[in-house]
Amino acid sequence: MNKIFRKQQLTSYEADYAQWCAEQGALLREGRLSDLDRENLAEEIESLGRSDKREIESRLGTLLLHLLKWQFQAERRKTGWLLTIREQRHQIKKLINESPSLKAYPRKQLASEFEFARLKAADETGLPEKDFPADCPYPIGDVLDRDFFPGAPWSSDQLVRE
Repeated sequence: MNKIFRKQQLTSYEADYAQWCAEQGALLREGRLSDLDRENLAEEIESLGRSDKREIESRLGTLLLHLLKWQFQAERRKTGWLLTIREQRHQIKKLINESPSLKAYPRKQLASEFEFARLKAADETGLPEKDFPADCPYPIGDVLDRDFFPGAPWSSDQLVRE
């Protein structure tokens, strides 16, 4: 537990963020609610939820990029792509388990994240953008399904070792 000396002056949010956090935590524990920096504290708490959303967006975009590469460059499938697909699914699942209110968020972001993943896939593979579907061809249930891999069936011995 953080024990903060009772100071005349508390550290401002702008002066030292880490110290401000420690002091605000101590004030909460001590029940000194009138001494809290309520406005900045409320903003920080709200930003935690936004942070989880941004992480889901980022992981979903990376997942979609690798699903596209997996499907459209089957002959170049790499162990790293497999590991990235598995990691992104795992981390998205963990975020949703920790914050069940975000369960529908990946579905809401699918089209937006696919649009950018499609551009990145064209850049990374060297394939023309027109070779990739304009709209996401994968339902969100498949995107997040640990056993879904688009394209031709595969086995681990077919992966290009990096």
